Amino acid sequence: MRDGTATKLSVNPLSGLVAQEAHSQFSILAASTGALFSFRSIFVLISARWLNVGTEGGVAAGFAVIAILFVASSFASAGHDTGQRHEMFQVLTFRWVMLYVAFAGCSLFWSASASPQGSAVYWGGIVLDVALVVMLFRACGPNSAAHSLMKGFIAGSCTVAVIAWLMPVAADLRLGDIDYFNTNQIGNLCAFSLLMCALLASRGDGHWRVTALFLVVTLFRSLSKSTIVAFIVCQAYHLMHDIGMSRKRKSLVIGSAVVLTLCFWSLYGAYYDVYSTEGDQAETLTGRTAIWAWTMDAALDHPYFGNGFDAMWKVAPPFGGELFEARHAENELLQQFFAYGLCGIFLVGAVYMSLYRGIRKLPLGTERSILTSFLIYVLVRGLAEADPFDLLLPLWLIAALAFMVHDQLLESLADQTVTAGVLDRGPVHALPSEAM
Repeated sequence: MRDGTATKLSVNPLSGLVAQEAHSQFSILAASTGALFSFRSIFVLISARWLNVGTEGGVAAGFAVIAILFVASSFASAGHDTGQRHEMFQVLTFRWVMLYVAFAGCSLFWSASASPQGSAVYWGGIVLDVALVVMLFRACGPNSAAHSLMKGFIAGSCTVAVIAWLMPVAADLRLGDIDYFNTNQIGNLCAFSLLMCALLASRGDGHWRVTALFLVVTLFRSLSKSTIVAFIVCQAYHLMHDIGMSRKRKSLVIGSAVVLTLCFWSLYGAYYDVYSTEGDQAETLTGRTAIWAWTMDAALDHPYFGNGFDAMWKVAPPFGGELFEARHAENELLQQFFAYGLCGIFLVGAVYMSLYRGIRKLPLGTERSILTSFLIYVLVRGLAEADPFDLLLPLWLIAALAFMVHDQLLESLADQTVTAGVLDRGPVHALPSEAM
């Protein structure tokens, strides 16, 4: 016991270097998973628009690659200490995630889905995503898995962004393909990747200036209104609450944002003309309010348990002169109320609140501010966006962040214990002889 304690004490003064070494461990399997989580958003575009084989091929390809990665991660995690698995189940946020996923699966029994079999497959995909993250954290450890996942996601988003720039501009001047890979998807991937770049930098893992510049330019060029507004709001919070950032750097960030906005000002003006005269039911505020009104009315018919998983597609009536078919409620809270009723609202609130409470336990600093920015981003974006199957902060990412925060809290607790032990035992200069 004395040797173990001495070892901990001897490395504690270099805890920053030890943490940096742990962060530098790179997992190809976790990075490949992160890249797939980002890049799979373009699979349907490839199959339907480029290969002309329909959307089913792109969807099936995404599921197939996820299944392969899950099998590989299962083999990689085989034989690892089961205590780590038990520790994962002690993370409150993860338990809420599992409960949410289980309730969504149960809702398939009363879902009004137009295709129950297809809906079950999509639900299975969400389960597989979360299970894959669990296996990666067991196989690689919290730091290696989290950092490699984020690096892979950033790489996938950059690849998607390059493709978006090369694609023909849509009729409304925005990036992407309105049917299979729209501008909101592009902007969302860029925003998440920017937050991940900041989080990795705050944890001393790499320099991301060039990558961040490319992603933020792509985000502003995407013309995704709700995404840009949500990102600006969360960055404003970060600038105000990051006590580790100098005033000079904050001024540089604000100035860069102003310059970037001015560079795209003429494009924004041209887009506003198109939006105000030719915007469809999916984009204009008038169109969204019609969707909100129908969704609320349908949700009130089943207020406690909702209409079930994936119950809007091909069920809701077409909206407007364009006969737009809504995939979701265009508002995350309303989407959860429609799908799962008051139970769904409670579960989503529990998931987000438990993650927030874990983040609030971290020491004041850049990392805590950035993690809070993730939540602010999805909450603001959720006012005008939703996901038909998942949460706007994907469940796999919630699980990954929760595991990372839990590990960080354990490290902080260990450091406090070590520091207390040093104070109790006397001068630090006696430690090297004990360690030997």
